[in-house]
Amino acid sequence: MGLTRDHRIAELARRWRDAVVDTGFVPMSDRELEQLLADLLDRLIGTLTCEFFNPQDAAAVGAALVHANLTDPQVLSRSARVLSRLIGLIGPHEERLIPVLGEMARGYTDELLAIRARHQEMLQGAMSDARIAAEARFRVVFDNAAIAIGIGDTNGRVVEANPALAAMLDRPLPELRGLPVWDLVHPDDHDQVQSRVFDELMDAGSGTVRLEVRYLRSDETGGWVSWAITLVPASAGRAAYLLVVGEDTTQRRELQAELHRQARHDPLTGLSNRRQLVETLSRIIADADPDDRIGLGFIDLDGFKTVNDTYGHGVGDRLLVAVATRLAERIGDATLARVGGDEFVVLLPPPCDATRVTAVAEALLGALDEPIPVDEHRLTISACIGAVVTPVSGADAEKLLDAADAGLYRAKAAGPNRWVLHSIDMTAGDGVDESATRPIRDKTFQRPA
Repeated sequence: MGLTRDHRIAELARRWRDAVVDTGFVPMSDRELEQLLADLLDRLIGTLTCEFFNPQDAAAVGAALVHANLTDPQVLSRSARVLSRLIGLIGPHEERLIPVLGEMARGYTDELLAIRARHQEMLQGAMSDARIAAEARFRVVFDNAAIAIGIGDTNGRVVEANPALAAMLDRPLPELRGLPVWDLVHPDDHDQVQSRVFDELMDAGSGTVRLEVRYLRSDETGGWVSWAITLVPASAGRAAYLLVVGEDTTQRRELQAELHRQARHDPLTGLSNRRQLVETLSRIIADADPDDRIGLGFIDLDGFKTVNDTYGHGVGDRLLVAVATRLAERIGDATLARVGGDEFVVLLPPPCDATRVTAVAEALLGALDEPIPVDEHRLTISACIGAVVTPVSGADAEKLLDAADAGLYRAKAAGPNRWVLHSIDMTAGDGVDESATRPIRDKTFQRPA
C-alpha cells in the first residue's frame, strides 16, 4: 500500500532537514527543525494547489528559512533539489512549482539582504562608537564580521580589508593593502565603478552607492558581489575614505539562472518548452522586416500511447529523449521545443519559404525511419507534422502556434507518417490559401484535387 499524504510530507521534511542541517548553526533540535520544515511544506503545498494561485505567497517560506538561521549560500540550492519532489504531491499543478520556488528564493534573498542591511547599520554605528570610544572596539567588529569589509582611499587603493573580504577574493591580507581596486574588479565593470563611485559619489561629497559587479580572484576566476560603498568625509584632520561592505551573490545568481533555465526548458528532454518557444517567436516578430517569413511545424508521434501501454512510461520517456535527439540533429539553426507529452514544435527563423519547410519536414520524418533502441527493445515510431509558412512582422505568437497546431490535426486525419503544409498570412488575417499532404514513403509531393 502506498504512503499516505501525511507520511509523504513527513518523509520530504526529513529529506529537507538532512539537506540543510549541516549548513550552519541552527538554534533548534533536529526534531524541531524537521517540524518547522514540515509546516513550511504544508504552506508551499497550500500555495501550489490553491484555487486562486499566487506564487508570491511562497516568499514567506523563504523568509522563514532565514529566520531559522539557515543563511548559508548552499541552503537555497539544496532546498530546490529537495522541493522538486513536490511534483508528486500537487497533482495537475506541477507547472506552478518553478514560479513558487522562484518566489521562495526571492523571499529568502530579500530577508537575507534586509538582515545584512541591519547588520551594516549596526556596523556603521559600531564604527562611529569606535571612533569616539576606542579603535580597538571597531577592530573587533571589523576583523570578525562575516560580511566582506574594506576601506579604500579616494584615489582607489585598498587601505585595509577584513578576513572575510580576503577570503572572498582569495588573496592574503598583506597583498590587498595598497592594491588598486581596478585589479579586483572585472574589466567590463570598470566603467560602472568609475561612474558610480569616483564620479557620482565623489562629486556628492558624501553618501552611499550600491552596485553589483564582478570581482576577480588572484587566479583570474571570479564571481559577483553586491557592494554598499559609503564615502566618509574628512574630519578632524583625518582624510576622507571609502567604506566598502559587500555580500557575495554568485550562488544566488547561479540559482536564479538555473530557475530561469528550468522555467523555459523541458526537464525530460532538455529542449525548450512552450514558454521559451513563445519568447523566441516574440523576439523574431519584434525584429522582423515586413517581408520576413517563418516556418512552424507541430510534430506529433504516431502510436506513442501504445508504447506507454505496452512497455511502461519509463520506456516511453526514454523513447521521447531518443526521438528529441534525432529530431534536433536534423533542424540546423531552427529551434526545437517539446510542448506536450509526445508533441514537439520546430521554429524556422527568417529567411524561410515553403522549400525550406519541405526539406525540414522530410528530414524530421526521415529521422524516424530507423527503429530506435530503448533498453532491450527496438521501437518503431513515426510522426505527423502540421506546418505553416507565414509573414511574421506584426503577427501574434500564440496565433501562429495555433495555426500550426491546426495543420497537425489535418495531418493526423490524413493518416500516420504524413505532413501538411499551410502557406498563410497571419499578419493580414487571411486563411489558408495553399495546402498539401504526402505520405513520407511517396517521393512525389501530392496536392489534393
